[in-house]
Amino acid sequence: MRTLIALLMTLLLTGCGAAAMTMVTGSPPPVPDPEPEMPEAIRYEVELAQWTDDAQAEDGTTLASYTFQLPELTAVRGDGTPITEARSEAEEQALTTAAAFNEKFGKWATAEEFPEFVSSAEEDFAMSREWGALWMPYELTLDCTVYQTDRIISVAGLYYSYTGGAHPNTWQLGWNFDLEEGAFFGPELLADGTELQEAVSGEIIRQAQIPLEDGTVPAEWYWEDYEAIITNWTSYTVSFDGEGMVVIFSSYELAPYAAGPQIFRVSYEWLEPYLSAHGRVLLGLETE
Repeated sequence: MRTLIALLMTLLLTGCGAAAMTMVTGSPPPVPDPEPEMPEAIRYEVELAQWTDDAQAEDGTTLASYTFQLPELTAVRGDGTPITEARSEAEEQALTTAAAFNEKFGKWATAEEFPEFVSSAEEDFAMSREWGALWMPYELTLDCTVYQTDRIISVAGLYYSYTGGAHPNTWQLGWNFDLEEGAFFGPELLADGTELQEAVSGEIIRQAQIPLEDGTVPAEWYWEDYEAIITNWTSYTVSFDGEGMVVIFSSYELAPYAAGPQIFRVSYEWLEPYLSAHGRVLLGLETE
């Protein structure tokens, strides 16, 4: 009997031991690595701001005025907060990029030449009063439009200047900015070699020779050396919009004042074969 009890106790103890060992068998579940912290998204916003001032003679007559509509670039965090102080290297670069863009238009905002402009107006005003002539105030304006993608900002401007005489003068202006490089660029950077420049020159000349609705051919109004002028189109006004590239020759550049500015357009589809890989990426026609 004692032998039987001892045998039963041995079996019970062995079973308990086996159960205990089963509970601790194997390694604890691995602790997942913390997910890497993603950098906060940064984007750029452009708004048009107006800068204006005028000057009057002693009798209150307006001598001169200017009104400039200028783009201002702001770097913004993903939550919409403007970046004023950098929290990271990426934000520091974003502030540098915005500053490079704004510096170009900040020179317009200061209107440093306006006092000299007013002085000329004062002289003309005194002469008009002496001669009993009708006085027309001097005027400067700049109106800008902005086209923006994830990579570039293109600004087209119309500058108007009236300083007396039979008519005012106008100039077409354009600025193109690479947000990734933080620098302005010219159309020559869109291609390798001269193929793009030659192709666009030929297309502009072709368009200039197409009759208008009234039957007139624009090229017939142009200067005799207009083809040579057109071949240097990259030195004139170039901008971009949602449809493609716009090349503009201001009054007097390609034709007399009466002909007005000469505007030519080429689509992105037309441009693409002549662009370098960098140019296609810059214009959003290809991803890196």
